[in-house]
Amino acid sequence: MADREQAVAGGGSLSESQGQVLDRCLHALRHAKNDSQTLAALLLITRLCPPTQLDKPTMRRILEAVGLNLPARLLVTAAQNPDGSVLPAYELLSLGTALLAALSTDPDMASRPQLLATVPLLLGLLADGSMSGLQNRAGAGPVDRPAGEGPGDQGGDADAPPAAQESSRLDEATAADCFQVLTAVCSVPRGPELLLNRAAVPALCRAVEQNQTLSQQRALPLLGSLLSGKTKEKAWRKHPAELLSLLLRLAKEFCRSSDLTRFQTCARLVPFLPPPGEAPQSEELKEAVSDMWAALRPMLQAKLTPKQIGPVLVLSACLLDLYGWESVGPPKFCCLLVNRACVEVRMGLEEPPGTDLSPELQHTLTGCYRIMEAAMEQACTAGDAAPPHCSSLNALSLQQSRQVLGVLTEAFSSVMFHLQQVDPGRFSDPFVFASFRVLCSWLAEETSCLKEEVTALLPFLVGYARRHLQEAASEQGLSDWMARVSVGEEGGAWTGGEALRYLLPALCHLSAEDAPRKVLLSLDTPLLLVGFLTQTWTSLRQRSGSALSRDPSMETACSALLNFAVTEPESVRKDPCFRTLEAHLSEALPFLVNKPRLLVLAANYCTLGLMIGRLKPPTAGQSSGSPDAAQRRFFCAALRLLRGALGSGSDTGPVQVSDGWAEAAELWRLSLQALGGCVRVQPGLVALIRDEGWLRHTLGLLTRTGGPPERHTEEVLEEALCAVVERCLDCRQEVREAMRSGGGGALGRMKSLRKLVAV
Repeated sequence: MADREQAVAGGGSLSESQGQVLDRCLHALRHAKNDSQTLAALLLITRLCPPTQLDKPTMRRILEAVGLNLPARLLVTAAQNPDGSVLPAYELLSLGTALLAALSTDPDMASRPQLLATVPLLLGLLADGSMSGLQNRAGAGPVDRPAGEGPGDQGGDADAPPAAQESSRLDEATAADCFQVLTAVCSVPRGPELLLNRAAVPALCRAVEQNQTLSQQRALPLLGSLLSGKTKEKAWRKHPAELLSLLLRLAKEFCRSSDLTRFQTCARLVPFLPPPGEAPQSEELKEAVSDMWAALRPMLQAKLTPKQIGPVLVLSACLLDLYGWESVGPPKFCCLLVNRACVEVRMGLEEPPGTDLSPELQHTLTGCYRIMEAAMEQACTAGDAAPPHCSSLNALSLQQSRQVLGVLTEAFSSVMFHLQQVDPGRFSDPFVFASFRVLCSWLAEETSCLKEEVTALLPFLVGYARRHLQEAASEQGLSDWMARVSVGEEGGAWTGGEALRYLLPALCHLSAEDAPRKVLLSLDTPLLLVGFLTQTWTSLRQRSGSALSRDPSMETACSALLNFAVTEPESVRKDPCFRTLEAHLSEALPFLVNKPRLLVLAANYCTLGLMIGRLKPPTAGQSSGSPDAAQRRFFCAALRLLRGALGSGSDTGPVQVSDGWAEAAELWRLSLQALGGCVRVQPGLVALIRDEGWLRHTLGLLTRTGGPPERHTEEVLEEALCAVVERCLDCRQEVREAMRSGGGGALGRMKSLRKLVAV
């Protein structure tokens, strides 16, 4: 009675007598001794308590009383032993799927193991589209069909008369119940992964291929859901053949459809395109993409409504992600595509402050951003040598390139206008992140345009990156979105550092310019960069072996900090964050010295530490400039690193930076210059230079080689050696003896050094 009163109080419209009957039926359901008693109680409930009079709490009580075991047994009986039941197999199937569909409306029920155990049977039923398919698949996966077996070639039914085959075909009501269960499973947490692990993709692809019952109406949308989230890449890795076959079929239908139908199917086609990193190496796919571009060209050239242009641009962006501009079309059409995307961005973002953008418009603009980014990358390299597979956008005339850059600049101006209106309460909005990301990609290539606007926006850009770096753990919504669109780091989880990673190239450019750099200093940008380095370093140290790979973002952060160290010496001396940075460098560089894969990062750390060291006067109690323990650890590692960079091709070849250092050669030269500066302000370093063998190694190499060193290399070596001999009499004597006994060589041609040692 208490349950009934609770149901009535919960808003149900059952009469008191109906409630009493319901209580007795529920009692009978819970204590039924066999399936016949359970079915009788259910039948009584449906007769006396119509579903329209049942509220959600009452329905839940009924479903919990029925449980999942009964419908599962009905399906198994229909599949394995239909002759042993008093009911025909199709009735068992109909009743079992109907019960499962009703139970699956409760999310808790939809994720229970008993219901998930029925998923392979339901998939097999939908894939074959008939009762006989279910019977053949009992105990097997939904795609374990012998090769070459068609929809009418189904084991025991092969010799059945046409009427029997028709009667065994799955009816729409049962198919709808099956799809209801699968859709409910897909909607629960980890639901797509649960379906993927139960071979849902090949089963649903087969249902569509064979045009089974409700496959167009229900199987395609369900597949679209599976391919729209985190499971997309995994699905393409596991089932590339099935998904490629389905995509080729859909692409062909798209290209053959009428104009009106084509507009309607643009959005439906997007989920079925492979992620760029997982696209099969298939000439058929490339040809299909070319055909889709051919179908899109007249659509983009026509006058379109806002509802029509959005899906067309989003599909265009996805096709660009796959194969770039190679198959888009002639240069004139490429310009048109970029122009239409930029116009949509300007129209969408140049709204009065406070205007909310609809989800549909945000989706369209995000697609436009991808077109703009792809166009910018190509247009900015238009003057370079054409790549082996020259795209239409590479073939733009100078005038067309200028026009493209012009419309891009106008569109990015609109993006900046929009971001200026964003308050901190919207920092977790995925669309704000998409706008931030595309602007950063432009700033990485182009900082000469809109300088005043860019400088004015720096407080937002730096504040946005800092907020995400500090509060990553609380941004679940943005993390989920990042996973869906696959822009997390190497496909991994959202860490909060992604925003700053996108901004780093722009910070590297802007920190080299006077006006923006002053603004960046006022925003404590060096502190932000140091925090990023230490946080990323912690993650890097946790990897090992093959997972220990290069991180370009750390190198870019070092470059930006190096700009501050070179141009703002007073800030470096006074800002406490640079002391934190020194401590980090002294800890990290000894580890990096022995990691060849991280050589460029090691060179950056070495250069940065030496550039800071040359600005640091001796601390109190260190009148001789002797380094403390942390400094000693850093300088020892730096000297080992610099010593390993210098070599020659042979005993008589020129002194040069080793091949492994080719990418970091300029950093090596800058490090040597900074080393000389460090020796001048901290004479105690000279002892380390001798102890670590750098001086002996360098002198030996310079006296052995007969050919002249590369000009810049000679200059920085001579400058460093001069700084050493100026501060150390023993070093001066060692250099003098090397010059006298070396028989000339590269060392003998260093005039400034010869003068210092009086040779």
